[in-house]
Order: sequence, then C-alpha cells, then structure tokens
Amino acid sequence: MSTEQQDDTTARSPYATMERAYIEEYLRGLGLSLAQLRELPEARARAIMAEASRFASMKLSEVETRSHLIEEMHGGPQPL
Repeated sequence: MSTEQQDDTTARSPYATMERAYIEEYLRGLGLSLAQLRELPEARARAIMAEASRFASMKLSEVETRSHLIEEMHGGPQPL
C-alpha cells in the first residue's frame, strides 16, 4: 500500500498539511508511524488509513467550523 504524501502541498488543499498532521496524530495514538504502517499487511494498513482519514476529516471540519464562527463573531470575512 502506498501511503506516501506529496511534498508539494501548494497544488493541493490548503488544509493538506493539517490533514497529514492529523493522520500522523491518529497513528501515534495507535503507537504507529507512517513508516511502520507501510510494513503492515495491506488490508490492515488500508483499514487503519481509512480510520485515520475519517479522524483527519472530522478534525478539519472542526477547524473549518471554528474559522467560520470566528469570522461571524468579527463581522464576516475581511476583504482582501
């Protein structure tokens, strides 16, 4: 299974760096790293990555929701 992430996050979502950090946080909670995950049987690694991705998605949604709340509290998004 390939769990490699692209180093060029500028072409991806602005949240790509946070997403990777949350995935790594989830894996650390299991006592694993991305390198160790690559050594697991493919089916097990896929299952763990699916859970890690759901965790990261939930955390990113929380960040986005808080961001919108702060914008609303300060009168909406500021013009560029």
